[in-house]
Amino acid sequence: MGSSEGFGASSKPANSSSQVPPSKQYGVTKPISMAGPTVADLKRTQKLEKFLADSGLYESKEEASKREDVLHRLGEIVKSWVKQLTRLKGYTDRMVEDANAVIVTFGSYRLGVHGPGADLDTLCIGPSYVNREEDFFYTLHGILACVDEVTELQPIPDAHVPVMKFKFDGISIDLLYASISCLVVPEELDISDVSVLHNVDEPTVRSLNGCRVADQILKLVPNVEYFRTTLRCLKFWAKRRGVYSNVTGFLGGVNCALLVARVCQLYPNAVPSMLVSRFFRVYTQWRWPNPVMLCSIEENELGFPVWHPQKNPRDRSHLMPIITPAYPCMNSTYNVSTSTLRVMMEQFQYGNKICEDIELNKVGWSALFEPYIFFEGYKNFLQIDVVAADVDDLRAWKGWVESRLRTLTLMIERDTFGKLQCHPDPQEYIDNSRNCAHSAFFMGLQRKQGEVVQEGQQFDIRGTVEAFRHCVNMYSFWKPGMDMHVSHIRRRQIPSYAFPDGYKRCRPSRSTAQPENRSKSVHENEVSGSELCERNLKRKHDDSVRLDVLPKRRSTSPPMKSSTGGVLCLGAGDMSVDAVSDCQELKNVGRLSSSSSEQDELDRRMSPEAGTEWASNSSVVTSVSSEGGSPGGGSPEGVGSVSVAGYVEDSTMDVVEVMTNGRFKDNTYRASGNNEVLQDALHTQLEPIAMSAMFLDSNGSFDSDAVQKTVIRRLSLTSTA
Repeated sequence: MGSSEGFGASSKPANSSSQVPPSKQYGVTKPISMAGPTVADLKRTQKLEKFLADSGLYESKEEASKREDVLHRLGEIVKSWVKQLTRLKGYTDRMVEDANAVIVTFGSYRLGVHGPGADLDTLCIGPSYVNREEDFFYTLHGILACVDEVTELQPIPDAHVPVMKFKFDGISIDLLYASISCLVVPEELDISDVSVLHNVDEPTVRSLNGCRVADQILKLVPNVEYFRTTLRCLKFWAKRRGVYSNVTGFLGGVNCALLVARVCQLYPNAVPSMLVSRFFRVYTQWRWPNPVMLCSIEENELGFPVWHPQKNPRDRSHLMPIITPAYPCMNSTYNVSTSTLRVMMEQFQYGNKICEDIELNKVGWSALFEPYIFFEGYKNFLQIDVVAADVDDLRAWKGWVESRLRTLTLMIERDTFGKLQCHPDPQEYIDNSRNCAHSAFFMGLQRKQGEVVQEGQQFDIRGTVEAFRHCVNMYSFWKPGMDMHVSHIRRRQIPSYAFPDGYKRCRPSRSTAQPENRSKSVHENEVSGSELCERNLKRKHDDSVRLDVLPKRRSTSPPMKSSTGGVLCLGAGDMSVDAVSDCQELKNVGRLSSSSSEQDELDRRMSPEAGTEWASNSSVVTSVSSEGGSPGGGSPEGVGSVSVAGYVEDSTMDVVEVMTNGRFKDNTYRASGNNEVLQDALHTQLEPIAMSAMFLDSNGSFDSDAVQKTVIRRLSLTSTA
């Protein structure tokens, strides 16, 4: 069982005519293994492909044909639109005849991994005289509004990547626009050629790069079909395990594609069942923030900024850099926070354990895709209710609030020195019993694992939530009826609409629900199968936390009342730490509550810019305390308070660093344990990516300034502490 390099007894290698020759290298390092599949691997791959098909991940021929028809119809509309504008702008009849625009796809559709009901990511490329601001978002918007098949038309001109969202004959479409520097757009435009980036602005570069990145990924993997099957599998896994949402700080489609592509490069002769297993083995041991890269980062004379931690201080703060392969190379996961990285690492460990059991024939593939029950993983939650007057207003307002949830996570991490951990649930919940349009989001809360538990200590995040409200209130397209409420709930208070079956799961009382071996992790040898792995993950979060309505300390903002009249603050005991002694100095540039901060300004580019008109939002902030004293059941060891102090402004850095006992300490989550599969190969081959041969100039020579250990700076700081 297993491949020749995996767990268990080895099997006879299977013949494969598509094996990569030993001399061929994909990526910036040599492969970890050139081993091909065994007979057992091929059988597991067949079972995996059957499982994916039975799960409905492939669209029918009728659906595929409908998508092609919609793309053809959309292409005709934009061609007619450009010809009309050419005539209105006074160009000659010959120019009108030659005027052209093309529709190209990107994302899952271009990669060939889309499923039924998936969004269709499209890009319209037009000539230089057709602009985005007026011609695309005004004239074309008006044309689309008159098309019978088009519904739910929503322009978002101030997003980080300006986009027009709508449904065309029931198919959801995201339409971007790029105006390139030529008068006539050729029908067979080579978008991978860097010349398309000449004389264009940065929003246009970002719009073009979706297609360029997809094309590069397909060029840089050894076997496209194996890559597609593996990616389809792992996207499905990420959705089932609650870690698929780029906007809230988890993985998006491009992130997943890049992670899978790198594993394909490291195991060029592996089949999908092997690649899925190796995916979890590699990324449970990956030493973040070392970057995941498919190729060297190239700097070009065009001068667009690329990901470069040596030159760009902001790049040094990225926790999980996954770098896009097309110029200009950028980090596709800048949304990841300490809390969301922790959650993803836990899920990687879960997947790794299940794959071990699959290779030992203990469980089937279905065990890998068992859904993560979010509300059973925590005892304390923030509930964010978003309401609007109608469905159309809610669509825009909800999108804005959702894009700010990452800010709330970062602010809580900052103001509690990372002692209070947040887990945003990517899923949206709807209360259909309300008279207004409604949407809700939930965020699990727990104290940082391993912290000393003392009764009576509190996290006061009243000011944090007030700052979050201030951030959300800067929505410039606010309308009457748009409102947001932030409140604390316990597990037993979770509303019934949050459960798909319409009822709450029964749970035993705390005295019977707390197992004696709660400290065991998902790595323990006795555990096998998805049920026990899931149970251990739940134990890790089940911290016997109670949230009390207790005043803690004077807040920088006015006290906020709950519906019961109590002033709430994140409070005592099991989730508490002594921040005064542990955190003597905190460097943090540009607090997220400031509308002028550079980080907040960067985040707001993804959605409409902040304006001066505020919504009348209400929020309730939480208090967290322990249940029943100390973990051992004895009396409390003492009562203390948490003080958020020691902010130091530094105009050149945006890296949050905590000094403990006079030495810097890295807050980034890293997996520990023996490297039993990759042995020394992963360390000796992958870490040098961060030290050398990363950056090429336009002439193909190395940038000597980049041959530094800047990317693993945090590792160095930790090792000296």
